[in-house]
Amino acid sequence: AHINTTLVGLFSFTLVGIEGALLQILSHGIVSGALFLCVGVLYDRYHTRLIKYYGGLVYTIPCFISIFLFFTIANIALPGTSSFVGEFIIFLGIFSYNKVCAFFVAFGIVLGG
Repeated sequence: AHINTTLVGLFSFTLVGIEGALLQILSHGIVSGALFLCVGVLYDRYHTRLIKYYGGLVYTIPCFISIFLFFTIANIALPGTSSFVGEFIIFLGIFSYNKVCAFFVAFGIVLGG
């Protein structure tokens, strides 16, 4: 959903939409890379991909879980994260381009996460 929103921002042909798309691309790269790194650390530590063996991680590595939670929240674009800011700026750009299209983009953002 993040890449679709980025394309909408690029094809709005407004300065605000393009700036939001660039911020969204940067944010998506950092957040996705960090989540892959976190999953890699979990695999390196436990040598399994089965989720049932990951129970109790909050007690064994609480700092790591806090970081993992932060990047998960950033990935779903909750307010206060760079993904949310990028999507909001894209929405402002598309709103200045076409209000009907902005309605469908907002509907897609809400349903798509």
